[in-house]
Amino acid sequence: MTKDLSYVRYALFAALLANISNTDLLAQNRRPTTPAAPTPATTAAPAPASAAPKTGIRPYKEIITDKAKTDKGLFKVHRLDSKYFFEIPDSLFDREMLVVTRYAKTPTVDGTYGGEELNEQVWKWQRRDKQVFIRIPSYRNVAAKETDMFEAVKNSNLDAVLSSFDIKAINADSNSVVIDVTDLYSKDVQSLGLPQSLRTLYKITTMDEARTYVDTIKSFPMNIEVRSLKTYRATDPPGDKSIGSMTVEIHNSMLLLPKVPFKARFADDRVGYFGQSQTDYGLDAQKAQVTRYIHRWKLEPKDPAAYKRGELVEPKKQIVYYIDPATPQKWRPYLIAGVKDWNVAFEAAGFKNAITALEPPANDPDWSPEDARYSVIRYFASNIANAYGPHISDPRSGEIMESDIGWYHNVMNLVRNWFFVQTAAINPDARTPKFKDEIMGQLIRFVSSHEVGHTLGLPHNFGSSVAYPVDSLRSRTFTKRMGGTAPSIMDYARFNYIAQPGDEGVVLYPGIGDYDKWAIKWGYTWFDNQTPEQEAKILNKWTIEKAGNPAYFYGQQTGNPIDPRAQSEDLGDDAVKASTYGIANLKRIIPNIEKWTYEEGQPYNNLQELYGEVLTQWNRYMGHVRSNIGGIYEDDKTYEQKGAVYTHVPQAKQKGAVAFINQQAFATPQWMLDQALLSKFDNAGIVERLRRTQVGVLNGILDFSRLNRVIDNSVKNGAEAYSMDELFADLRNGIWSELKTGGNIDTYRRNLQRAYIERMSYLLNENEPTPPAQFAAQAAPQMDASQSDIRPMARYELKALAGQIRAAQPKFSNTVLRSHLDDALVRIADALDPKK
Repeated sequence: MTKDLSYVRYALFAALLANISNTDLLAQNRRPTTPAAPTPATTAAPAPASAAPKTGIRPYKEIITDKAKTDKGLFKVHRLDSKYFFEIPDSLFDREMLVVTRYAKTPTVDGTYGGEELNEQVWKWQRRDKQVFIRIPSYRNVAAKETDMFEAVKNSNLDAVLSSFDIKAINADSNSVVIDVTDLYSKDVQSLGLPQSLRTLYKITTMDEARTYVDTIKSFPMNIEVRSLKTYRATDPPGDKSIGSMTVEIHNSMLLLPKVPFKARFADDRVGYFGQSQTDYGLDAQKAQVTRYIHRWKLEPKDPAAYKRGELVEPKKQIVYYIDPATPQKWRPYLIAGVKDWNVAFEAAGFKNAITALEPPANDPDWSPEDARYSVIRYFASNIANAYGPHISDPRSGEIMESDIGWYHNVMNLVRNWFFVQTAAINPDARTPKFKDEIMGQLIRFVSSHEVGHTLGLPHNFGSSVAYPVDSLRSRTFTKRMGGTAPSIMDYARFNYIAQPGDEGVVLYPGIGDYDKWAIKWGYTWFDNQTPEQEAKILNKWTIEKAGNPAYFYGQQTGNPIDPRAQSEDLGDDAVKASTYGIANLKRIIPNIEKWTYEEGQPYNNLQELYGEVLTQWNRYMGHVRSNIGGIYEDDKTYEQKGAVYTHVPQAKQKGAVAFINQQAFATPQWMLDQALLSKFDNAGIVERLRRTQVGVLNGILDFSRLNRVIDNSVKNGAEAYSMDELFADLRNGIWSELKTGGNIDTYRRNLQRAYIERMSYLLNENEPTPPAQFAAQAAPQMDASQSDIRPMARYELKALAGQIRAAQPKFSNTVLRSHLDDALVRIADALDPKK
């Protein structure tokens, strides 16, 4: 959930200029005009000279009078009544400053909470003649000053102008100028207020300046903090719509960036880090070369000599998180422990005590959780069941400047549900609707540690959980030795759903593992007097040494995974075996679920919710297995490494995956359909809910992109591939198995069979949809279904199925079943000839 500052800046720039109203610009750049001559009847006596407005640069003491309240810091901030003035020293003109806009307080509305970030920008204050401008620098295209391309890039990289100010006075004593910034923070400058997405959502029209004001502006040595109350007129505001407006408190932090950027570290696809990219025209590459840098905190050893000797050394500046004062006291120690868990990983990079978490300072009026100098775990009173770990980085180097972890109160319900459905079969601590504080605390610690990993620069590593053999996760000695269920807490490995009764004592939680230590070593090891290019060569050698070891495998995919090793929520190196164990545990939970969710005097809400979690977990297992069908292993390599980058999943593994799904997903799961249990909370919904789940599994298999990979496999590997005709035949024989036996076709199976015909009709008559924009980069080239083997094979399958149905019809005498088969033939005919 971490944002790329460069991306945010470019994406919002056009919107920022478009939403600064003409009125605002005139107010900030007003020049005297010549009024029309009045008629004699309305001529008034001329105003005295002393009453005429004074324009231009005036003496300092006329602007900053003795009545001004002055706050000294990065800039001097002067307040006169409701006016605010910045006094900007010459030394800070053209210095980059990171501006972060957050909510301070919000109305009562789900999805909007005080402390959440709204925008990031880099500003440069520039002086030109009698004016000061805020410029928005661009870092998309770069070239070093000493290169021939510097001037060309400079000419194509003009810094945008956000706002302008007349200089009101000059302080000759301090070489500084004074400008009035009241309008900047009290008028509707979009980058300092609500983003366009919320303006659209709530149908905001304009800002109501009569109900808007600047509350405080405080200046500190490295930053300036602004808090303002802003009211927006809206036709569909949150809360009480009769008010016709939305009021929020906004906090803007302006933080001075280092004069000399931190040394960047080049990104590598084989090691997971968030990062940023730019086109460097200054490289001798004979093309426009895109360079990528990772995001990381600036860690340098206090004692470089000891560090070089291999001793653990404290950093010059520790990474510090503060706990939001709004956080309940009993959960604070667990949140703090989750932060400190990462010290063991930093030791792999040569640092001790690199990271810590602290209680909020007591009785410090200058400390604020919105202050960009402080990283805070923000606690939101929200029913959202989630948490997130963003960070803000310097766009010049990738240095992480600060981070605020978002912690929603209802994340406790999320981890309660996970822990119950994944461990209750062997874990008495999970067999209750409300966990003991110690158990919930450990779950909070797990989530805290995971989110902190994001703020250190680490994305999800969905490939980590494949490292351990499935049966090893049933071993107490193995899981204790490894310290968790996967080599990385950044995977969505969750809890040990593989362990069976009799395996008590195994580790149930993920923890900081070998991959996490390796990733921190790779990203944070300090190299003295090495250029980024020299560091990259050293790191490449380290990475090659780890290649082939599954404990250090990094896999990052979103959407429908192509590599079955890189998917969320799974455990172990064999999805079929792991899911078989998982389903066995779900079958143990269902007979006890009413007892384990019992609450005296309460309705069956917990029973309904956790039964739904069982169904969801069962569906996850199907997804884990399905990813093997048409799957391709992806092992990123450089020229020094031998072997293929892309390898198709073996034929036997794909065929076994289809057999598992036929048995576990498409055969009606009677163990989940206890009517006495369902009668407590289900009035008529289970048939439809199960239908949707089964159809989702089926459609995920018969997916254009997956079938395209199946075809590609056959072209490349011939008889060794799991071909499309074999896949289609296995599915048809599984889903329509009753045609051979004459057995009963229950309601769930009839629904599934109709869905099968509908999906085959879709493959026959439709085209592959365009993938969502966020997945387009990793998607295969858009295929033309009309010119592929998919349509001929879908046609063949439908004809073959029609023949089987006709041959089997005499076996069925039940009216419902005969009507189902008659209807199936009509549907097939319509699919084969949709124009008829």
